[in-house]
Amino acid sequence: MTGTAPRYLYLARHGEASPDETELTDNGRRQAVLLGERLRRSPLSAIRHGPLPRAEQTARLICDQLDDVPLQASELAGDYIPYLPQKGELPSESADAMLRRLAQFPAEERERGPELARGALARFTGPVAGDEPRHELVVTHNFLIGWLVRDALDAPKWRWMGLHHANAALTVIHYAPGRPASVLFYNDLGHLPAELRWTGFPPGLRI
Repeated sequence: MTGTAPRYLYLARHGEASPDETELTDNGRRQAVLLGERLRRSPLSAIRHGPLPRAEQTARLICDQLDDVPLQASELAGDYIPYLPQKGELPSESADAMLRRLAQFPAEERERGPELARGALARFTGPVAGDEPRHELVVTHNFLIGWLVRDALDAPKWRWMGLHHANAALTVIHYAPGRPASVLFYNDLGHLPAELRWTGFPPGLRI
């Protein structure tokens, strides 16, 4: 009989992107290489990445530092709005500002996002079938990382907002059979030198 084993979900935001977001900057490429070097110590069995160039380039540079880890694009790891809250769900003092910000995103990201986000939860989270733990990396974008961390903490659905992830930072979530999910660490930048940390973070929040 096939059992159920733990999943270790590694999440990384893409490296720093050019202003038009069509490619990584020199800093972004270096960030990706350094993250790949760190992950050499991890027993990864697969790398998934979103379809946009900045995520694909980051994933390929990480993969170049590893030995024979399969690489696969996934629309579920793309850049989209994972959940559109109603005003009544949000803190009253900030609800209008939060909704105005969401309204600025392209209609496709807002309309298809919730369906993709549900698919991401089904595909990337929870224990796995079999007897061996699975370690897999998803190279994605800030919003999806916030959505998956929010889910792991069983926070309200709107709470993906306000979670910020630096470029090429690392988050790991552990899903064990019969137990709540556990965020082992979040936004870890230990593999990056000081000058490469916190890119992608709002300037006022960098510490």
